[in-house]
Amino acid sequence: MRDRVVRAFSFGVPVLPRQNRVDPFGLVHAVPERGLFMGNRGGCFHRDNQTLKDRRWASQQWIICVLSFKDRRRALMQPGLYTELFFLDEASALAAGHRPCFECRRPEAKAFRDGLVRTGHLAAGERIGALDAKSAGEIQDVLTRKSDRETIWPASLPDGAFYAADGRAWLKYRGEARAWSFAGYGRPQGLHAAGERLTPRISCEALRAGYQPILHNSVMT
Repeated sequence: MRDRVVRAFSFGVPVLPRQNRVDPFGLVHAVPERGLFMGNRGGCFHRDNQTLKDRRWASQQWIICVLSFKDRRRALMQPGLYTELFFLDEASALAAGHRPCFECRRPEAKAFRDGLVRTGHLAAGERIGALDAKSAGEIQDVLTRKSDRETIWPASLPDGAFYAADGRAWLKYRGEARAWSFAGYGRPQGLHAAGERLTPRISCEALRAGYQPILHNSVMT
């Protein structure tokens, strides 16, 4: 996979981080690290006091956005407005069930969709909701325990996909495994013999079709 690695930005660390940082399992945490991307889950799922409701999404429209777009500025977690989320990098966001935004990341969103159409995993002209049902929908079913994660051979995954083993999330990158954390990736290790696929099947197919997610710069260490 051709490298698309960018440097992390530095942000001031709040005394009490909001619970809006997402891991590759699709779970939401309160940690200081913000990461390279923001996004949302189709609307508001926080209360006026900025705590989260029991269900951690508003719809199946789970998107990945840039941190800055057209000089727009907004206060986070405003009452009644969508709940802002943050991700270490794009591969982490894909694993959590999100896909590129068609407004602020339109070229990436088109590349993601077009690869799926080209390989027959999405019908030409099919509405984006069909993609959301397969990406966010898969993770929603896992989080609500309607389905289990698939046990896989990690070597069979495309580069940029995540799997779980030994209680941790691992990125497959250049045929090796990188342990994930909110601060970045660990040093390369051999792939596990077996694991549970984290990245939704449809997003894995987009990666196989040539989509190249932006990765945190720690994959280069």
